[in-house]
Amino acid sequence: MMYDQTRAQQPAGQNRVPSERRTPGPEPLLPSSERDKVLQRLRHALNTFADTPRDALAEAESAYDEATAQLVTALAARRDLLRAAWADEDPESQAQSPSEAESESEEFRNALRQYREITQRLLQL
Repeated sequence: MMYDQTRAQQPAGQNRVPSERRTPGPEPLLPSSERDKVLQRLRHALNTFADTPRDALAEAESAYDEATAQLVTALAARRDLLRAAWADEDPESQAQSPSEAESESEEFRNALRQYREITQRLLQL
């Protein structure tokens, strides 16, 4: 990689070349305020370990338990939203026009893509 003097002189986080902009990543599973609370508890556990190791470990375990409970809740809510998008339709109850069938197919494709993305993220943890 070559040194880019112009880029090096820009303030951190500033991109002037539009093609270098990063695309946003996937939506976080937990809101930032909840993540921050758990991380703050972990930092507290790390900072107090030298003085009270047993208490620090209990705090770290509690933060872990809180994070996993929040993740389970968030994943269940996401699943419910995805399922609501496609499971409400009874395939036997109504005849569809070609445009309605195409729209439904697109909704199914979108739901499948979202299931795939969230499952792949879980498997990478």
